[in-house]
Parts: sequence; structure tokens; C-alpha cells
Amino acid sequence: MSSPHPLDRPVWSALKGRQSHLAIRRGGAVRFDPQFGMFAAVDGSPESLAALGALIGELGEVALVEPEPPPVIPGAVVKSTAICWQMVAEGFPATPPTEPAETLQAADAAEMLALATLTKPGPFFARTNELGRFVGVRSDGKLVAMAGERMKPPGFVEVSGVCTHPDHRGQGYAATLMRQVAARIASEGETPFLHSYADNAGAIALYERLGFRFRRELIMTVLAPA
Repeated sequence: MSSPHPLDRPVWSALKGRQSHLAIRRGGAVRFDPQFGMFAAVDGSPESLAALGALIGELGEVALVEPEPPPVIPGAVVKSTAICWQMVAEGFPATPPTEPAETLQAADAAEMLALATLTKPGPFFARTNELGRFVGVRSDGKLVAMAGERMKPPGFVEVSGVCTHPDHRGQGYAATLMRQVAARIASEGETPFLHSYADNAGAIALYERLGFRFRRELIMTVLAPA
């Protein structure tokens, strides 16, 4: 029997692999430390479901990204569900674009969080910037666009945190920064991938122009304490 594909359960693959040092575990349940992210996964046993409920009660909301909706989690309620498209860029060119972009550093964390809070590219917390490498564009010294890395299942790196300040949209920053992030991932022998809400036609069209292709649908379920 073939092994499951690491992207079928990306959170589980990342937190049981090279990002395990960022995980908080309770039995068969695992989640990102809430300073870094809200994604979680379970091994499917009744004990893991109870453990996840305890983690939610202790540390707050989580998001599951799975092929199927989750079973009932003791002590938790479903806050929202959404269909996501998972897209991959096989054979992405390993040469980054020539347009200038700044490599963001730890000292930029507050600005990055402020930009993400304003634009809401997806869950972004105080230390999300430490999940991978980020690049950005500044205008008059102010960070106005960024993109970076998030989950890292074996052989893959997620392009994430892509956002542009509303006053600076329409200048191609998102595409430029995504190309740079994806090219760096490809240059290291790994495959860039990403997630998009299935109803975000504009974003999906951009990702397709950049070379990302639909792989499968996944369900993102946000669970909150009951």
C-alpha cells in the first residue's frame, strides 16, 4: 500500500516532521504554538479528539485543514468551515525575478503583523513571521506588501502571508513577491504549494498565472471552545 501524500494532511505532515519543534502535543493531538499559528491535527483516535478538545479549551481556537470535516470534538464547537483549493507549482523556475524585494528580518515583525492584521491574508500571529523566510516591498519606508513561507511538509513549502496594503494594490507586488518566494523554494529542491479559499476567483487566477495548479480540495474547519 502506498504512503499517504504529505499534502493530503498538510498540518499533520508539518507538525510531525521538520516543524515539530513549533508544536504543542497532547496525546494524539498536535497544534502550532498559538504565537506561531492556529493550525492543528489529530491521529483520529477517540483519545486524540478528547486531547484536541482540551487543547482548544486551554489555548483557544484551532483550524483543521483536512480532506473531510472533523468528527465531534469534545469541548469544542465549529465556528466556521470553508472549502479550500490546494495548489502546487511543480517545476517552478528556480531563478528569482529581478524586481527588488527586501528580505524581512526579526526587527520587522511588528510591521508585518500590522500589515497582516489590516489585510487579513489568513491567520497571522505575533511570531508567524518565524515560520519561514519573508520578503517585502517598502514605500517611503513603510512596509506595504509581503509574502513568505508557512507550513513545511516533507518535500514541500507553503507560500503564505501574501498581502498588499489597500493603498498600494494594482502594482504587481503580490505576483513579484510570490515569484521570489517560490523560486527560492524551488532552488532548494522543494515544491512550492499554497491554499486559497475556493470562492476567491481573483486570487486563484493570479496563482494560475504564476504556475500553480489545482491539486485537491480540502476543508478548513475553525473550532472554538464550547
